[in-house]
Amino acid sequence: MSTHHPHIPNWKTVKLGEVTEIIKGGTPSRNVEKYFRGNIAWAIPSDITALDSFLYIDDTETHITEEALSNSAARLLPAGTVLLTSRATIGDTAIATAPMATNQGFANFVCEEKLLNVFLAYYLRYIRGKLNDLASGSTFKEVTKGTLLNIEIPCLPFEEQRAIAEVLSDVDGLLNALEALIAKKLAIKQAVMQQLLTGKTRLPGFSGAWQEMRIGDLFGVKAGGDLVQSKYSDVQDNRYSYPIYANALEQQGLYGFSNYAEEPAESITVTARGTLGQAFYRDTPFVAIGRLLVLKPKVLLDARFFCEYINYGIYFAIESTGVPQLTAPQISRYLLPVPSQSEQHAITSVLSDMDAEIAALEQRRDKTHAIKQGMMQQLLTGRVRLSESRICTDLSDDAD
Repeated sequence: MSTHHPHIPNWKTVKLGEVTEIIKGGTPSRNVEKYFRGNIAWAIPSDITALDSFLYIDDTETHITEEALSNSAARLLPAGTVLLTSRATIGDTAIATAPMATNQGFANFVCEEKLLNVFLAYYLRYIRGKLNDLASGSTFKEVTKGTLLNIEIPCLPFEEQRAIAEVLSDVDGLLNALEALIAKKLAIKQAVMQQLLTGKTRLPGFSGAWQEMRIGDLFGVKAGGDLVQSKYSDVQDNRYSYPIYANALEQQGLYGFSNYAEEPAESITVTARGTLGQAFYRDTPFVAIGRLLVLKPKVLLDARFFCEYINYGIYFAIESTGVPQLTAPQISRYLLPVPSQSEQHAITSVLSDMDAEIAALEQRRDKTHAIKQGMMQQLLTGRVRLSESRICTDLSDDAD
């Protein structure tokens, strides 16, 4: 039985239970080791999460035997089944391109003829927030089979479903190509760093041995201070113009903004608690707070070169128990290679150009992702139609 779509008067909806068979997964006994030495793909949620923006899954990390299937609630699902993580992690979606089983953390959808599996997969991704809102449970959240049976989806002609799926698949193709290109550029940069930051390969015009010096000989090292609340704002404006950095990785440690600066531009900050040794080059005056270490040059040098080397070439040993910490005296003892200042500039110029290219690709990827989200909102709710047809074929005709 169908009802009208809440957003578009001439769209109808149909319940998932009317147009799919929903099959829960199962886990064979972990006590029987031979169950997990088979050749039947058996998905767990991390297999789906690892796909990121990819829509299809063709294999899994774990494989089970026929005997494991016979002695558990797991079922062999046909190729084309839509897999949905429904427990703890809710809303990761993929389409199986080969027969496979899943554990109990899934609800799996075998679509009837009039429902395109790709359209369903995209729609489930679109309503991920709703699925999480519908989840219940005290130990961990789960969206139940009963709840999923009553989820309403748009009732569209098969060709319109296909057209929407093709448009979104094209955008996914672009996103995946951008991700692959970004990964390739990052790998190239890593290889270039291995050569240039160690002196294994020298840029044209440079020769001669490099010195080695301790961080403490090149930089003054200090820890951040306390946050001065009266001089702090979480919004940058003409008055609060100087960034405040904390011991964090998100947004490169940006905490807020201050109306004064304590540290000069051309300095380096290094995380010193929890995740140790992540260096960031600071090109404007700033304030450092908390456990964050500040490396302020004592001599003429290109701080960007040494920032790159700290991230690439130094492993900071944990010298304390409990939460890992790095102190100013500890970091000061580590050695850095020291080429001439002109060679430092030349190397960082090469690496900065590569960073700019990667950043441009990441910006394009993020913009494309935002466009895709907008397209899903428009196409999967009927606000924009790809077909001029206004005839809706009821997906539940056969069920009626």
